[in-house]
Amino acid sequence: MATKRISDEPAYVLHRYDWSESSLILEVFSRSYGRIALVARGAKKPSSNFRPILLPLQPLHVAFGGDAEIRMLRSAEWQGGHVMPTGDALLSGYYVNELLMRLLARDDPHPVLFDAYAATVQLLASQSADTLQVALRAFELRLLRDIGLLPTLDAQTATLAPLELMTPYVLVAESGLREAHDDDRASLRGGQWLELQASLADDAPFTHTVRACMEHLPQLKTQLRALLHYHCDVKVLKTRQMMIDLQAF
Repeated sequence: MATKRISDEPAYVLHRYDWSESSLILEVFSRSYGRIALVARGAKKPSSNFRPILLPLQPLHVAFGGDAEIRMLRSAEWQGGHVMPTGDALLSGYYVNELLMRLLARDDPHPVLFDAYAATVQLLASQSADTLQVALRAFELRLLRDIGLLPTLDAQTATLAPLELMTPYVLVAESGLREAHDDDRASLRGGQWLELQASLADDAPFTHTVRACMEHLPQLKTQLRALLHYHCDVKVLKTRQMMIDLQAF
């Protein structure tokens, strides 16, 4: 059986591991094949063409082949378009990559989510503090929706009762969307949840989700963080802990 070869595939490097003195194993998010593992032979050599290209948060087109769990990287071309994010934007990019590493199964394509990721990276690279948090919240919603971990936001999860426009509801990791209690830290009104649900429709562009998140950042951050930690089975994500540690100095 001929070895399958893929070429000109849009992709981003999520993470990289040392494989030998000269080579790397890459965790890559590709548009048509989802999260895949590739070995880049000789990528650590000073003379390697891979060395300046295989960086996180940079748009690539890659070629690879093989039928094993870890396939062979044949070529990689940087697509340009933006510079590497720095500071808080860089840490935010690592945070998004950690979410994908923890929540995406290997070889499970998510082309719409890939496009949302590419748009998020573009927003992070713009270095605008105003767009950083809203980009993260929008991507978190898209990620949870695409992998089936986000309950529908237009009805109460347990009863399927429709939402009242002015009544506050809270998104709870264990039980989904329910009417808010007095001791809940954060909530959104029914009309706000309906707006978010509409922005996540299959034919809605990522910019619709970004706009829908703009007015609800503090409330969304608290609820989505709890939901993500629950599904990642951690109290604090590694990149989140890194941000906390840096802010302590």
